[in-house]
Amino acid sequence: MSLSRQYSFWGSLSPLGGLTGAGLLIMASARLSWAVTVAGSLFWVYGLSAFAYSFLLSMLGKKFFPVKGRNTLYICLSAFFGSLYLFLFWILCPFATLEVFMLLLLVPVFCASSGISNQISIAYNNSHNDLFEHVSDAISQSISLAVLIIAFSIIREPLSYCCLSFPGSYQGMITIMYFSENVFFPISIFKHSAGALLLLAYIMCLYQHGRDKFNPGEY
Repeated sequence: MSLSRQYSFWGSLSPLGGLTGAGLLIMASARLSWAVTVAGSLFWVYGLSAFAYSFLLSMLGKKFFPVKGRNTLYICLSAFFGSLYLFLFWILCPFATLEVFMLLLLVPVFCASSGISNQISIAYNNSHNDLFEHVSDAISQSISLAVLIIAFSIIREPLSYCCLSFPGSYQGMITIMYFSENVFFPISIFKHSAGALLLLAYIMCLYQHGRDKFNPGEY
């Protein structure tokens, strides 16, 4: 089975299939504003890291980037683009950046461990280094995780705070929607990681049921 197939939404290495993004999913989904900020970082870091790595590998080749040093190069590229996103977002909205500072630092870690560099290296060794294909595969992985984080936060934040927020303003976030407590009663346990794990377990059960229906035969 190809790596791109395994990293698809129903694949064994997807954020829900292999729980590769469970840590970031739980931490970033507490607020919708956090989820949107982290989603932007995922698009930025995954896409630009794959583009720069594939471009450098095709231009400079094995003379400058031996096989043993390629993963280190990809880690450095992920850290650079992650730091650049953090700096640019700090200029636009410093208080919102402070709220998700640790989460934004974790995005390059998830990117470096996503397996994209191995996928590009294998294609390069087989003389099939398609820049557009590598970037699109990386962005599809980031979209999969980003959509899950945003969807999870849309469910989790109203249950905890009776509102939905968005990054911005001098306070770091803007409340864009309020819910009456008579409609959505705040359940404080969902504010914490324990409540998020309970909610994630329920979603995982639905995911496994859906995978058995739409993509049978993979465990």
